[in-house]
Amino acid sequence: MDFAFTSDQQLLKNSARAFLDEHCKPASVRLLWNDARGESEAMWKEMAQLGWLGLALPETYGGSELGMVETALLLEELGRASYPGPYLPTVLVATAINLAGSEAQKNRWLPAVSAGGARASVALLDGEMSWASDAITTRAEKSGAGWKLSGVKPFVAWAHVADVILVPARAPEGLTLFLVDPGAAGFKQTPVTGMDLATRWVNLTLDGVPVAADGVLGAPGKGQALLDTILRSGAVGAAAEMLGASRRCLDMAVEYAKVREQFGQPIGSFQAIRHKCAEMLLEVENSHAAIYYAAWALDANAEDADLAASVAKAYVGDASRKVCGEAIQVHGGIGFTWEYDLHLYFKRAKALEVQYGDADYHRELITRRVTT
Repeated sequence: MDFAFTSDQQLLKNSARAFLDEHCKPASVRLLWNDARGESEAMWKEMAQLGWLGLALPETYGGSELGMVETALLLEELGRASYPGPYLPTVLVATAINLAGSEAQKNRWLPAVSAGGARASVALLDGEMSWASDAITTRAEKSGAGWKLSGVKPFVAWAHVADVILVPARAPEGLTLFLVDPGAAGFKQTPVTGMDLATRWVNLTLDGVPVAADGVLGAPGKGQALLDTILRSGAVGAAAEMLGASRRCLDMAVEYAKVREQFGQPIGSFQAIRHKCAEMLLEVENSHAAIYYAAWALDANAEDADLAASVAKAYVGDASRKVCGEAIQVHGGIGFTWEYDLHLYFKRAKALEVQYGDADYHRELITRRVTT
């Protein structure tokens, strides 16, 4: 059995690494902290030209018709670079539209996403901060031929640059997904500063926000299955980003251990440091296996795809925190400083740890799956 990536997949990974090493250096990431948008329009356009934004979309809409494995490869490299931008939420919304959207919705959004002309965000959490669908309290009420949405959506990544936001809400028919215009009346955005300064967060308040009848994604009351699909893909995508951050921290720790000397010899010659690095490598390799199996399972629509996604997110969430934290320990005092780049990757991994379901949420899903 061959577990290696194909030549095309490896080429994608290598080209992404080369592009990000040139265009997304740590200094560039830091500069965007003080930018009003927090992301680079020029880099977004170049990513579109490279085909990254339409990677998993049909060729009809400008995409490449690839899958979650290729998307995870790219997300791993984005995590390694601590890329500041709405790539993952945009991909998730575009995928949801491709799966459940009307032809008009597909024609409106998918070519625009593929060409770099549209960004998207997902507002999945409600005020209770639970990832369980029964915690969704945002209300959708009929208003003429359309709808009005009311509720609070905390910690929505990149909502301030989004052209469309996917919002789950509870309609009379049941859980329903809506494509919401962030410029609509009653839509209020409040910026929030999070741990990861390379990701912008917004709290959304929806006060009777109007949504036209054609803003429903799928059928009213039939949003649960699609929401589950979004969460699964988001969990695997976030895990892939965390893996990229972990690999970067491991590489930095090993390199530092080779050159930093104490008592006249590199600290990498000390057993304690060598053991730390070996344990970090073990966590990284286990994370790699969990993520790419889950990505394959999603592409293959395997029977255990939901279980594999939860295993990957739960395991990698813990592993990335350990690897990035141990890298700081290997560096000693310098690892804690604001000027050193390690914190870029530690904070990215820590922020992603709770996105699309934290470890406790996914362990609960695993328990339900294996005990029923």
